[in-house]
Formats: sequence, structure tokens, C-alpha cells
Amino acid sequence: MTATLDLELSPAQELALRSDPAELFAGMEPADAAALMHDWRLWCRPKQATPPGDWTVWVLLAGRGFGKTRTGAEWVRENVVEGGARHIALVGPTAADVRDTMIEGESGLLSVFPEAERPRYEPSKRRITFHNGATATAFSADEPDRLRGPNHDLAWADELAAWRYPEAWDMLSFGLRIGNRPRVVVTTTPRPLPIIQALLARPDAVVTRGSTFENRSNLASAFLTEIVARYEGTRLGRQELHAEILDDVLGALWSREMLEDARVIKVPDLTRIVVAIDPAISSNPNSAETGIVAAGVGTDGHGYVLEDRSLRASPNDWATEAVTLFHRLKADRIVAEANQGGDMVRHTLDTVERGIPVRLVHASRGKRVRAEPVAALYEQHRIHHVGMFGPLEDQLCSWVPGESDSPDRLDALVWALTELMIDGMRQAPPVVPVSLEQVNPWVPQ
Repeated sequence: MTATLDLELSPAQELALRSDPAELFAGMEPADAAALMHDWRLWCRPKQATPPGDWTVWVLLAGRGFGKTRTGAEWVRENVVEGGARHIALVGPTAADVRDTMIEGESGLLSVFPEAERPRYEPSKRRITFHNGATATAFSADEPDRLRGPNHDLAWADELAAWRYPEAWDMLSFGLRIGNRPRVVVTTTPRPLPIIQALLARPDAVVTRGSTFENRSNLASAFLTEIVARYEGTRLGRQELHAEILDDVLGALWSREMLEDARVIKVPDLTRIVVAIDPAISSNPNSAETGIVAAGVGTDGHGYVLEDRSLRASPNDWATEAVTLFHRLKADRIVAEANQGGDMVRHTLDTVERGIPVRLVHASRGKRVRAEPVAALYEQHRIHHVGMFGPLEDQLCSWVPGESDSPDRLDALVWALTELMIDGMRQAPPVVPVSLEQVNPWVPQ
């Protein structure tokens, strides 16, 4: 059975908590003080400590701001310094996530070592070399094939629930086959996905659960105030803050099973590709995101969701993102909702690139009426997701028509698929088929 941890404070931690920091370090030599400062077992919270026992996978399911990144980095350091690990894999959702969060981030690998033992990072080689000769290699879950072949005795998998291609987990697991005791830590905010459920059911896994609020002493008060006001008491808050794995919502038009059935990794030639935008009405920190979703229709007549690039940004930034995606995917038009200022949307896009083909659409029907035909296409197995789109799929499976406004990513998806599969099939001229290998960085054959 999978174990769930609830550890007590260690004697060293109790000592540190009872001590005034000035007294704790008083009279110490600088080298001794530095060593104490970097003794993670002294400073970590109990749930951040390496679990005891004979396990293969440590699953740390925790809310935003819990300290998952620091825990993963310190676990790697512990195994490099004391555990004899020599060949480590660092895998995150994208190459940028691995670099910016797992390696160079404030709580990343480079920050947790004392200055004298700071690792050498070579970004061009995707490699970290530690002071004792051990090495770590950075991998993006967007490129599962890079994990074919390399062998590792240790791995850190970050935000597994956000990996677009779950096959990357399989490739990583196959490569954990050297050393006396190959192990992996998974640090992630949970989602009710098969890959997460399968991990929790493994007999060789140990599970630690934690909420955002357990780390409140290290989080900015403004951050806590903001997230409590925005998310506490909501389903998204239960998932993102309290790390609960939620079931499907009664009354939602989409279900997790429906989306899993829709998931593919191989795509036929595409006859049309569009980028759909659901623009936010403001760009302040409290505003909604601008939904930006790209989709295509294949020579088989099915729809394929290709990208979700939604973001909270200024009009110029979201327009730049949409135009960049338009060119990268070789799309034939941008579809944008015009209810929130159609002239502004067209003008904003023209500011980034004049003359880019744009079709403005107006929400003359209710959101449920627009969304139901698209959901029906999913039920008919005519829509497919190329990989996994965590935040978008969360919105699809949690929105109940009539109970709240439909969210931004969902709206953009509905506009894209309506254009391709409903309205646009009757209006658009034929387009020369485009092979997805031309527009997608990883399409396995």
C-alpha cells in the first residue's frame, strides 16, 4: 500500500525553533555557520524531509507556494552529497521550466549548495556538474524522445500533472535502471489525471500531501491575501492551494474520461489551423486571463487542439503571443471575440502586425448554447487533444453552465472549434494540408 507521511519535528528542528537565530549562530566560525545554514534537515518542515523506508517514488502533492521546488532541489543535493547518486535526470514541463525553476530559480539546484560546492551549469549542454563529479541532465517533458537511451540512478520530476506528454514519464522510468537504489521524487500540484492516480496506487510509492498555508511564514502577505480572496472556498482553490484531487463536477459539459479518450500524440495532415482569442477586458493583476487556443481540422474531418497559450498580460503582449503562435503554426486566420470591443481587438492585432487575417466573432447566443455543440463533438470522438493541457482541461471539467461565467481558455477553445468544425466548415475555402511535423516540436511516429 502507498504510504502517506505525517512526520514529527526532529530534535534539531525543535532546537532551532526554540532558539533565537542570533544566539544560535553566536560565536561560530563562518564556515561552521555556513554549514549550519545549509543543513536542510535542520531547517525543513517535517513534510519536506526525505521519507524513511524502502520506496522507489516519493510523490509530493502540495499546493502552490508549499516549497515543492526547494524540497526537490534539497533532495537531489542530499543524494549527490551523501547518497552516492552520479547520474541524475531533471525533468519539467518545458525546457524553460527546468532552467528557470528547477535549476536557476530562487529555490533551484544552484541556490541550495554552499558557495564552495556550487555546481557548474552548462546550459548549452543541458548539464550540471557537481563538486564531486556527479552530473545532472535537464530534460523537457515536451520532448519525450530525449529520455530514450540515457540511464539514471536518480530523478526529479517537477509538476508532473502539467506535462503535456505523459509518455515522458514512461521514458524516464525506463531509464531509472542503474545504481544500487534508483529513486525519483515527483513534486507537483495534483490534478485528477490517470498518471497521478496510477502513482498513488503504486505499492513502492510514498506520498506526502501539503497545502500552501503550511509555508505561510515564507510567503509574502500580499500573495496570501490575494490567493485567499480569489480562490479560497473554490474548487480551483481546493486543488491549487490545498492539493486535493477533485472528482468530476456534476453538470459540467466535459468529463476527465471524455478528455482522456480524446488524447492523441499523432496527427494527420491539417487542412486548416486557427488561433482563437478570448480577450480580457483589463490587464491589471486581478484581471482574467486572455484565452489563446490554437486548433486545426485534419484531413479525417476531426478537430485537433494544438496549443493553449493563454496568459494574463497587456493587450500588446497577448496580441504578440497570438501573432507569434499564428506564424509558428502556419495558421490561416485569427478568430477573436469582439463583444469586449471589436475595434480594439483588431487595432491591437494590427499594431503587432498590420494586415494579419482576423475574423471577429460576436457572442449573440448564450455561452451554454455555444459550448454544447462543441462538447457534443467530443462525445462523438471527433475532437482530440494533442498532448495534455492542464489548466484548459481543468476549466472544461469544472464549468457548469448557468452557475458562473465560462472561463477564458474554455471560451477560446469553443471559438476555435466552432470556426473549424461548425461555422467555418461551411464558409472557408480549402487550404493546402499542413503536416503537423512542420509546426509541432515533437510528434512521434
